[in-house]
Amino acid sequence: MPMTPNLTPDPPTEADLTALDNKLSKRFIKLDPGGYFLIYLDRDQGLICAKHFTNTINEKGLACDPDTGQPLPTRGGVNRQETRLYTGRTAKELCIAIFENPDMPCPIHYLDHAAYLGREFVRAEIALINNQDYVQD
Repeated sequence: MPMTPNLTPDPPTEADLTALDNKLSKRFIKLDPGGYFLIYLDRDQGLICAKHFTNTINEKGLACDPDTGQPLPTRGGVNRQETRLYTGRTAKELCIAIFENPDMPCPIHYLDHAAYLGREFVRAEIALINNQDYVQD
């Protein structure tokens, strides 16, 4: 009796998934006019923190400081005051605080931005649970 070939592909390796993630991180992303978030961990309080900053988008698609109109640098520190600090013990708690607060309009205008934040909050939660470093993508 002839043997049938195995048509089930091998599961991707960790290296395959890392390469795919790195490739996808380099795609073009249209900036959200509602602003951006800087995500970090407060280990002393056991919290995932997300500072929200407003911005404007210029004709070249660059995020600019709404007060000065100058493009925001992509590297290095920016000395700006956040519009709001969101915190949560889990990714879900943080998402609910941002997306489902009846007393505060949601600062997110684009679904891809919402999906990105959800992914980042899960990564931050995993880092918090496992006592690992977290660096926002």
